[in-house]
Amino acid sequence: MALHRRILGAGLLAALAAPAIAQNQAWPNRPIRLISPFAPGGPQDVPARYFVDYLTPRLGQPVVYDSRAGAGGALGMQHVATATDGHSFLITSNAVATLPAMRRELGFDPLSDLLPVTLVSESPLVLAVRANGPADLPAFLARARENPGRVSWGSSGIGSATHLAGALLMQRAGVELLHVPYRGTTIALNAMLAGDIDCFMGDISIAIEHVRAGTARIIAVTTERRSALLPEAPTVAETVPGYAVPFWFGLFAARTTAPEAVRRMLAELEPLGAPGSDLRRRMADRGAEVLLNGPAPLTARLSAEIGQWRQVVAAAGITPE
Repeated sequence: MALHRRILGAGLLAALAAPAIAQNQAWPNRPIRLISPFAPGGPQDVPARYFVDYLTPRLGQPVVYDSRAGAGGALGMQHVATATDGHSFLITSNAVATLPAMRRELGFDPLSDLLPVTLVSESPLVLAVRANGPADLPAFLARARENPGRVSWGSSGIGSATHLAGALLMQRAGVELLHVPYRGTTIALNAMLAGDIDCFMGDISIAIEHVRAGTARIIAVTTERRSALLPEAPTVAETVPGYAVPFWFGLFAARTTAPEAVRRMLAELEPLGAPGSDLRRRMADRGAEVLLNGPAPLTARLSAEIGQWRQVVAAAGITPE
């Protein structure tokens, strides 16, 4: 009887110890999930799918790309923010910095519930017009000042990065434009090409083919420096000093993720940031620069932009949902 109790006791202790043993195993010890908060087919697919193929053999575990779109990106972000498995990562655009300004009940706090891993890439948004549109940004802004509220521009939706970038432009340039939101940047671009709106603001990778075809012209890019893909296109800041709105992607984990997991992920990704890497070439073809510069720059950018966009939303009179 005593022997039987000792056997049962040993089995119970082993069962209780199992989770702790699993947690102490070398990371990763299960499949890694790379969550996108947007529908498949967007610009996040290029680095995300590259990461899947690149990391799977190096980490020794499958890396699964999982799109969880909804609520402007909040659904997928919250999914990672509340994950406790230590193997869930989020690849998201700067929507993670704009959403706190646009939603009263976001369901998570990006600054406290997400762990910044690294900036992934940065590219310009562009202001594009039809081939017969204004010759440059000064001409576009002059037309807007002559016709307050009548010169229109399209974004990828209310509260999107493109919407808020346009709102900031109006505030800094002192003009009143007519904002027309669409359900996606491609729809907005097509509306501009069809003559429904005067100007399109969106990702350079979406507009570039129409520029090359001669049906659209980029009158400005939103980054601090001109784009290597279109060096002839001036920056907004050349006309509106101090304006800079890069379109970026970042990699995050849940705040509870073990530090060794973040270190391992960064170590594996580091070669992709080197000059001449295949990922750098692929992203450059889309007008994007690969960064992969660690947690500190992403932490600083997230904090600064959350504050900036709250100010922009308040000044524009945009009502959060």
